[in-house]
Amino acid sequence: MEVFFIILLILVAIVALASIKVVRQSEVRIIERFGRYHKIAQAGLNFILPFVDKTRAVVSLKQQTMDVPPQGVITKDNVTITIDTVVFYQIMDPAKAVYEIESLQKGIAYLAITTIRDIVGKMDLDSTFSSRDQINIQLRQVLDEATDKWGCKIDRVEIKDIKPPVDIRDAMEKQMNAERNKRAAILEAEGKRQAQITMAEGAKQSTILDAEAERESSIRRAQGVREAKILEAEGNAEAIRKVASAKAEEINVVYSAIMNSKPDQNLVALKSLEALEKVSQGSANKVFIPFDATKAMGALGAATEVIKSK
Repeated sequence: MEVFFIILLILVAIVALASIKVVRQSEVRIIERFGRYHKIAQAGLNFILPFVDKTRAVVSLKQQTMDVPPQGVITKDNVTITIDTVVFYQIMDPAKAVYEIESLQKGIAYLAITTIRDIVGKMDLDSTFSSRDQINIQLRQVLDEATDKWGCKIDRVEIKDIKPPVDIRDAMEKQMNAERNKRAAILEAEGKRQAQITMAEGAKQSTILDAEAERESSIRRAQGVREAKILEAEGNAEAIRKVASAKAEEINVVYSAIMNSKPDQNLVALKSLEALEKVSQGSANKVFIPFDATKAMGALGAATEVIKSK
């Protein structure tokens, strides 16, 4: 009896262990019952019927990458190039990914190869190098539509490398070197031209500024001369006014003195003679005495004699 219970307990433990399935995060298990699809076991602890249910496959729900083997592709201008591609995909429906296709990765790889050949075959070599983004977008759209029935979503498709033949590569390198040299020569010529233009503009601006400075200097000199002449004329006028005022003052003083002394005819005659005496002192002077003056002189002489007799 004890042996029977021990065997029974061992069987129960085996059955319990077989009925418990632990699924890791980001994974699911496809469970089949009697060879038919039964359910999808999600992450965590799951219970199944031992010896009845069986795990068909473990499917990862993470985003996965797949390198498509490098393929030789002929372009529109009959140049054979090698293209290396990588595909980013994610399984959205695990049941379809298991039951709708034998090998999901092989199906994606074959679709990628045929699609690349179709797209690149419509382009020439130069367009192939310059249209990587366009090729990636077209590849992703075609693969996403084709793999939708397999429960797969294509997130991105990237072309890692495009390798042309060796002779084409050498010709392209020579062409690129020639283009670089051409651009360098153009840039150097443009730099010299711009420098000459800048120097000419500087010289022109300097000439304009010099002319303006000379003009301003001439204007200021003319204004200075004009102001100096004006000040000189004003000074001369002021001096003339002062001299005339002094003369007038002198005449006024003399006239006042004469008027105050009340001169008579004899004094006037005497002063006239004194003036004539001063005029006649010159050696070349000839003095003509008017008749009226002789009368005055006679009267003056008589007056002198009277004074002497007294």
